Amino acid sequence: MSYRRPFFFFNKHVETIFPALSRHVDFTFQKKERVSTPDNDFLDTAFSTQHADQLVIISHGLEGDAARPYVKGMAKACFDEGFDVLAWNYRGCGSEMNHQLRFYHSGATDDLNTIIDHCIQSDRYASIHLIGFSLGGNITLKYVGEDRVRSARIDKVIAFSVPLDLNTSCDQLMQFSNVVYHRRFLKSLKNKILEKSKRMAGLDASQVQYIKTLKAFDDQYTSVLHGFKNAEDYYKQCSALQFLQHIRNKTLIVNAANDPFLSKECYPVELLKDHDFVRLEIPLFGGHVGFTQFNQKKRYWSEQRAIEFLKS
Repeated sequence: MSYRRPFFFFNKHVETIFPALSRHVDFTFQKKERVSTPDNDFLDTAFSTQHADQLVIISHGLEGDAARPYVKGMAKACFDEGFDVLAWNYRGCGSEMNHQLRFYHSGATDDLNTIIDHCIQSDRYASIHLIGFSLGGNITLKYVGEDRVRSARIDKVIAFSVPLDLNTSCDQLMQFSNVVYHRRFLKSLKNKILEKSKRMAGLDASQVQYIKTLKAFDDQYTSVLHGFKNAEDYYKQCSALQFLQHIRNKTLIVNAANDPFLSKECYPVELLKDHDFVRLEIPLFGGHVGFTQFNQKKRYWSEQRAIEFLKS
């Protein structure tokens, strides 16, 4: 199925901003649960069950959370089609700041593994599927591409609006045309550093006010807090692009051609044209985590496409 944007969505920024600001999803998760991590931290989850034997785990984007409309919209669509659903908040993305010095980052597959292990221990599911958006898509694809033992537990994988190459995608996000998004993300991340520095003496926030770009933030904080040499090393090690060739799960990647956040490297047509397991779809429109569609079910195109793939 191909995506056709509403006629009055006249450019990629409208496609990106409208669903983030204007969408309301009538769906409430049944239960919230806190999952402990091996390093004495926590990950908060939101969960709805109908005692299905298949579970969908949803991973959000940069500075998002389980309450975002795109997460709830996907959760509702999957739940309505008979799946149990779980969405999770990365460290520092919930209502409470996490306990450890580290936060989250684009390659934090250890935390996704903790969530999956927690679900497997319930011994209720014959299949577990993964859906990731943007940064969450990168984590998801890296997860199934980097470890054969872990990914063997997973059935199908879907990723939307994925910055497959973190370095060039960060450059893209810092373009003048994306200044509104860039400032919003940077302000949110800097505020978290300031908040955590008040609680942890080991975090120096004295220079955070001078940081002007996401790349500078990653160079000074993201990389250092998570064991990388610098931003370049972080991007190199965590970009999902290098893990795609190793994926052996049935996988769908959907990156809109007009996504304002993605560089040309995020459309690896040649790399994936003969891949036995990974399908890359590039709709002409959709923006970044957009794909708005108006219908009686109030279901976006991305959600319908995910359901079709899960049931194929």
